[in-house]
Order: sequence, then C-alpha cells, then structure tokens
Amino acid sequence: MAGENYFKWAESVLDPSKTFDKPEALADIKVVELCTLILGPSLPAIMSEMGATVFKVELPGAGDTMRSLTPFAKFYNEAALGWLKEARNKYHLGIDVHHEEGKELFRDLVKRSDVVVENVRAGTMDRWKIGYRQLKEINPKIIYIALNGFGQWGHYVERPSYDAIAQAESGMASITGFPDKLPLKSGVWLADYFGALMGVVGVMAALAHRDRTGEGQFIEMSQAENMIRAMDWTWMYQHQTGKGRERYGNRDVSICPSDIFACTDNMMGIAAVTEEQFHGLCTAMGMPLLCEDPRFQTHAARLQEENAVALLDIIRSWSAKKSCAEIDKLAQKYGFAAHKVCNGKDHFEDEHLIKRNFTYTVDDPVYGEIVEEGIVPKFSETPGRIKWAGRPVGFDNEYVFRHYLGLSGEKIKELKENNIIGKWVDNPPGRKPPASWDGKSGIRLA
Repeated sequence: MAGENYFKWAESVLDPSKTFDKPEALADIKVVELCTLILGPSLPAIMSEMGATVFKVELPGAGDTMRSLTPFAKFYNEAALGWLKEARNKYHLGIDVHHEEGKELFRDLVKRSDVVVENVRAGTMDRWKIGYRQLKEINPKIIYIALNGFGQWGHYVERPSYDAIAQAESGMASITGFPDKLPLKSGVWLADYFGALMGVVGVMAALAHRDRTGEGQFIEMSQAENMIRAMDWTWMYQHQTGKGRERYGNRDVSICPSDIFACTDNMMGIAAVTEEQFHGLCTAMGMPLLCEDPRFQTHAARLQEENAVALLDIIRSWSAKKSCAEIDKLAQKYGFAAHKVCNGKDHFEDEHLIKRNFTYTVDDPVYGEIVEEGIVPKFSETPGRIKWAGRPVGFDNEYVFRHYLGLSGEKIKELKENNIIGKWVDNPPGRKPPASWDGKSGIRLA
C-alpha cells in the first residue's frame, strides 16, 4: 500500500474546497449546441464542467425533448430530473432556426465559437444551411461534431435511433442478461453517455490538432459503432472461433472468479483476478487448500467451464451465509475485491463519496438545493465544477444576445415580436421556471 503521506498529498492537491479558487481547463472554449435528448447534450455538458462556455440552442416554447424525460412523470420544481444534470452550466437560448433571422443568430454564435455539437438526423443541419459545409465558410477554424445512431452515410442513415436501438444494433443487448432469459439493455442510457464521452475525446483531439495547424474539422460519431467498440473481445472471439458470444448473466467468462453473489442481507460483487487475491479469498472462506486443487490452481484452469461453474458454486454457498459487512471486512483483511451492490441511498450516505465531494450539493438560484453526482475526472490545477443546474427554455436570451452578440435592447425586442427568439411555455411540463422562482434570481445582466 502507498505511504500515508501520498494519500494526504493527493487529498491536498485535489481538495474540493479550493475548486472555485482555481482556473478552468476549457475557460477559453465556446461551444454551440443544437441537440436533443441525451447523446448530443451530454457531450457539451461534460465540456461545461471543465469550464467551456456552452450556448444551448432550442426551439422557443417546448425546447429539448429531454425536458419531458423523467421517471414515472416525476418532476422537481417543474424540471425533469435528468434535465437538471445534463443541462447544467449551460446558457439557454430559444432560437427558431427555421427562420432566416434565426439561422443568422446561430451563425453569429458560431463565428465567435470553437465547437458546434449537433445530433439531429443526418443531413438536417445541412438542409437548414447551418451544417458544417456552410459554417466552415464563416469560421474555418470551427470544429463540428455530428452524433447520431448510425453515422452520416450508409444504409441505415435515415433511421431514427435511441439508446435502446443502439444497444440492440451494436449487439450489446444480445450479450447482456441470463442465458435462459430475453436479452437485456443496460438500466441506464449507456450508449448515449458513452457516445457523448467518446465524442468529447474526438473534440479534444480536434482542438489539439487545431492548436498545431489552425485548422478546424468535421467529426461524426456513430452511437452504434461506438458501442461495438466497447464490447471487448466479442469480435475477435467470433473471428477466431466462428462462435457468437453468449449471455452469462453476471459472470465474467474472462475472469474467474468475478460475479455477483447473494449474501444474507444484500448482493455482493466479488472478484479475485491475481493468484494472490485468489489465495486470499480461499483463506477468507476457510478453505486455504482450495487454491491447490488442480481445477483452481491457475487462472487458466479456473476459466475452464466445468471448473468455473464448480468454483462459483463454492463461493455462492459461502457468501449465502455471510452478510455484506462480514465479506467486506474479510476482503479488506485478505486482499480480494468485494463490494455490495449499492443503490442511490447508499451513495448519499457513503462517507467516501461525501469526503471526495462526489455527493455534490448545488444551491441553485432558480431550483433551490439540488444534490447531484459530482465531477470526474478530478484535476489538481484546473478542477471541474457545477455552477448552476439546467434552465428553462430561453432563460439566458437577453444576456447572451447582449453580452456575446452585442445586440441592442430594441433588436432583441424586435426578434421577440417576430417570434425569432422566445422562451418557455407552460405545457408540456418541464419547460418553465418553478412557481417559487422570484422572476430575477439566476438572471445574468449584460
């Protein structure tokens, strides 16, 4: 184990209490977002946590469809639960880009920006005359990323896609679940969030290229292809053996043991990858000689199907008589990996997460106190942060049009009267401020 002085040093240089005293890594980067739902908006959300200025453009009125996506129709202060996170740290603009004047406002933002992010159906932005081919003429250094299910060309290019579709098309669903059950999709929007994360990687690489050459570029991101990229050894196994990968439930067929096991009070993830860890697990189970059994003596032996099934049954019988706390204590003592299957309540009460400021409380001027997941990764010199939660449609119109585009009050008034720009509607829910809002808190002045 590392020396205690290392842990103290790491805590001191990453001290969450000093976050707002330090600069932001992407403070000089401006991003224009014309996105909906999760795949597109999550990309600039990640960049905004690192300091990028993000202009979220929505159609006036109903805005982003994501504003309606909330579990069991549960809203918090008029906002969808996921919206408050995915739209945080952004400036919210209501612009009708169907109209020429709206397109011109969009172009003016792009002239002053570094990145454009969109996830509308392939070719739509080009048809609206605000796609990459048009925007690079007014800003040759622009980095433009288009994210969707199947890419910007190919046989499936006209198909709509959502997270569940990407998990199905990629084959992720086919290898997830138990062999005697239907395929399962992940319980979260995995294809969306992982797609957004890899999109950020693409944007950051393009920014690095621009720093060297001064050149912008076009990036496309296929959600389904990205999920295939994440499926570890699946393709190689198919190619080498001619066999498709099957569903094995919670069991990892490349690591043994590694599975989810029932305990007396909950479920527990247990894994022992190295020989040292496996010896520790055998000792913890009161069977130190088990690691000398020829079936389990090496990791390669443990991966043989018959041996793996036998070993997992032994561990399953042992864990069924232990509580999670007992196994956790044994894991710390003997050096194998274990953790109970956590839920949200566990996270809110987890001293580790609280100490690391990952249980992040935001005192938002519009929505009040909100507890969100914190920021990853953590930086010693330019830490990420949450500055405010998502906002109602068009909340920042006046500020952005004055401060960034230099428009006069008269011009903004004219754009409103002509319905080129606008704000929220009362229905559907998820668009307007909460009833408790005082009409001024959170509004920025130019």
